[in-house]
Amino acid sequence: MSFAFGADADTSAATDSGIDADSAAAGAAHPDAAEMCRMVEAFARRELGDVPDPFDPAEFRRRWLLAGGQGLLGSVVPTAYGGSGLDAVTAAAVLEALGYGSPDTGFAFSLAAHLFAAVMPVVEFGTERQKRRWLPALCSGERIAAHAITEPEAGSDTLALRTRAVRDGDRYVLDGAKAFTTNAPVADVFVVQAATAAGGGFFGLTAFVVEAGTPGLTVGPAYDKVGLRGSPTADVRLDGCVVPASQVLGAEGAGASVFAGSMKWERTCLFAAYLGAMRRVLETTVAHVKEREQFGVPIGGFQAVSHRVVDMTLALESARLLLHKAARDLARGSEDEVAPALAKLAVSEAAVRIGLDAVQLRGALGVLAGGDAETLLRDALPARIFSGTNEIQKNNIARALGLGGNRRAGGRR
Repeated sequence: MSFAFGADADTSAATDSGIDADSAAAGAAHPDAAEMCRMVEAFARRELGDVPDPFDPAEFRRRWLLAGGQGLLGSVVPTAYGGSGLDAVTAAAVLEALGYGSPDTGFAFSLAAHLFAAVMPVVEFGTERQKRRWLPALCSGERIAAHAITEPEAGSDTLALRTRAVRDGDRYVLDGAKAFTTNAPVADVFVVQAATAAGGGFFGLTAFVVEAGTPGLTVGPAYDKVGLRGSPTADVRLDGCVVPASQVLGAEGAGASVFAGSMKWERTCLFAAYLGAMRRVLETTVAHVKEREQFGVPIGGFQAVSHRVVDMTLALESARLLLHKAARDLARGSEDEVAPALAKLAVSEAAVRIGLDAVQLRGALGVLAGGDAETLLRDALPARIFSGTNEIQKNNIARALGLGGNRRAGGRR
């Protein structure tokens, strides 16, 4: 489904709130980018206004179908396959609007992981038959996708997978265990990475599209996480799981390239949702320090407080600039690995810092469960780990600068 400008896209609340959708859409190529952002902000407030706790699969599905109806689940998928055909910069702006409009960053994370880590590999590496078979339902919300790569003994070292795929005629038999698989408890389709050569290595990995319900594929119970509680995550086991050779993504041995492509999208566009969450919390923090009085004056008048707010603003705006640069490079087809690594590094560190500062400036109110500041902080903590730890990002950047050794790097957790 293409991006929906339907009658139910009430943008009045976004306009009345005084938010500046143009800031999120700055630099986007699409002429309607700012209007899209206003629409998504309104949708997020209307339909995603709370964080489900405990996780409710039925409610998740309801929201998922609504997000599909808005065009969010296939924003960067070509229109020929049911997507909206947006460029990376516009997609990042839309994800920021989603993060701004709803405190449920977990849902935004699941949506982005589905799109960038699982759907885009089908777009970029799938055959025409594979695209026609899976993409329309993944864009509409009828189906949910998950990318299963991380393993108990292979987190950052993604080229050392122990899950094996053995060719048997016109099929493969998969055996192994995956961990920390986003969307696994609700997924209908899995992009599974497995070693098809002894020892794995860059040319020893292969990606497969495996449908839920395939004999031998089982999903464990959902994790109870500190943050991103609106995003279901679980282990996946493959025990003699038979997959037709027609469901290989790309070609045998192309799994590392499939993974690298998905990470370029994820490290760039997924983190835009955190920009929206930070912007929302920064706005409520400014309002709080203007209203909260101590010693007869608003605390925003104290230099220690005002300077902290300035530092929060600097962190947010700097992270946004780096992310949009990475998005522009991605839209142009750049192969640069530094820009997405810098964007991921800057946004995730800024999210943790702004969360900590927002809690501190609220005092005792900041540690009450359910507040926007402590919710941001909890949701920000995993951001320094998934899509490759921040230490891995620094390794990647250093290597691109000609520094450090030649160790393999680039995992996803």
